[in-house]
Amino acid sequence: MDLRRTVFFVSDGTGITAEMLGHSLLTQFEGVRFDQVTLPFVSSLERAEECRERIAAEADRAGVQPIVFSTLVDRAYREVVWRAPALCFDFFETFIGPLEAGLGIHSNHTVGRSHSALDMPEYQRRIEAVNYSMAHDDGSSNVDLDQAEVILVGVSRSGKTPTCLYLALQFGVNAANYPLTPEDFDRDQFPRGLHRYRNKLFGLSIAPDRLSEIRQARRPNSRYASFDNCRHEVQSAERMMRDEAIRWIDSTKRSIEEIATTILREMRIDRHVY
Repeated sequence: MDLRRTVFFVSDGTGITAEMLGHSLLTQFEGVRFDQVTLPFVSSLERAEECRERIAAEADRAGVQPIVFSTLVDRAYREVVWRAPALCFDFFETFIGPLEAGLGIHSNHTVGRSHSALDMPEYQRRIEAVNYSMAHDDGSSNVDLDQAEVILVGVSRSGKTPTCLYLALQFGVNAANYPLTPEDFDRDQFPRGLHRYRNKLFGLSIAPDRLSEIRQARRPNSRYASFDNCRHEVQSAERMMRDEAIRWIDSTKRSIEEIATTILREMRIDRHVY
């Protein structure tokens, strides 16, 4: 039986918090297909009414209650949305009240605080980290590598770039990355200039068959994408990392979030959540 439900993430801000918390809950239910819709920036009664109408229309279409995850701060907006024929879960209503009671103070009920540019030093740190990671992508620059908190190494298409950008955007980490190339394998050495930053190196590897699949989408039927070449590069890269005692993990079945969290833990990088 194919179970399918529509899920709405409703927020007065970007909707990112509702999505993250909602996704964490939904992953616990296998065998259900969730059609996910985000309704951000609900900042007026008119916008709240539009959301209610859209949720109600989906309930009529599907013949079953949609699921709503909400992080609306304004009670008036929440009350409008909650009139929809849906299974509603409000994260702020669930947690703010007990927190106020436990802390003995009232919250400020400020809209959009969790994902905004109001905290300028923290916001600027993330922007600078993203710029740093982009400037140091795929070994494009050796300038200011001493400012890197981690330098990812591994074969091309093993997940280095998205991991660096996630570390920068999510945690404000200066992350650079260098691809290991055929020339490096011929010399059996890491790229020149990296040895002085050995304590910052962290390796990513990947299963050869998965690597071949990824590369085929980029360069079909090329030697670069062939399974034999992928196997050779992966084996050579892993041998180099073992010989140099560089910590590394297999990225094949790990999400970017898992990879990044492992790197933060293994490299003992302070974790700042924005």
